Amino acid sequence: MPELTDGHKVLIQALISRGPLSEKDFHAVFNGVTGKNPANHKQLFNDYLLKINKDLSHVQCELRGCRNQNDGQVFYGFVNNVSDNQSELGTKYSVPQIAFYKCIIEAMVQDATAQGCISDIDALNIRLENQVLNGAVPQSQHNSLGVPAAFRNFSISQKEKTLEQLVRDKWLCSIPDGKIGLGVRSFLDLRSWFRSNDIPSCEVCNEAAVKAELCPNDDCNVRIHQYCLNKRFSRKKVERVCPGCGQQWRCVLPEVEEIEEEDAQDVQIQSQPLSHPKRTLRSRAATNADALLASSSQDPQMLTLY
Repeated sequence: MPELTDGHKVLIQALISRGPLSEKDFHAVFNGVTGKNPANHKQLFNDYLLKINKDLSHVQCELRGCRNQNDGQVFYGFVNNVSDNQSELGTKYSVPQIAFYKCIIEAMVQDATAQGCISDIDALNIRLENQVLNGAVPQSQHNSLGVPAAFRNFSISQKEKTLEQLVRDKWLCSIPDGKIGLGVRSFLDLRSWFRSNDIPSCEVCNEAAVKAELCPNDDCNVRIHQYCLNKRFSRKKVERVCPGCGQQWRCVLPEVEEIEEEDAQDVQIQSQPLSHPKRTLRSRAATNADALLASSSQDPQMLTLY
């Protein structure tokens, strides 16, 4: 198999050093490397990404594309698929910070209304002791009271600083009206976690529907991302009804906006097909969101691939 060219390596390094990039910015890097516009050379663009991912699979990493569920924009990022003790050594987050992040994630995905966010106040009021009760902290870290001192002493000010850091690193995002939502890095890195924990998926794209619109029929569990809803119902001859129960689905579509067929490209660069249950939400105590965060949140400047 031919080795990666300098052009391939530049694309990898751009995502490692600059973090997740919007589709526009990543296309600009690709254009600078190849002299080709991905919009006009889609096959070349896809071939580049497939070649990169074949090589990165040997070190259990990949370049991945996803949509930011907060605005529907496409982003690309470098993802480490390894979650072990060695990878956890590289994280700049402490154990209490990881537990805090995990609590926030669980609060969002367990929201039956699929708002995809929680208030700042709710985040600051999260009790890390729940992670101990759920078995997320090793017994070796427990004290006689059953709760690590670092958890009991994790103050409001520490939570505020952690929120700022998680937003800055794009694990979370700040939403108007004093709310916190998932950041693009979480959508990129936690895909496997969403699947393994049976987070309900979008009826259209089959990705986890953390932030989505619900079927107006209370007895139906169908969820659809807003951007998927716009795309589906903007097509001619498609009835605006729930694909699950047939209930009339009232929605306001963007005016004079052409909904483009972009989802196919998102899927093409994935190393595994999408397949996870759509209709069930279960709370699992022993999850590995902390390991996923640890394995992927290293300082990008400290990573070296070649």
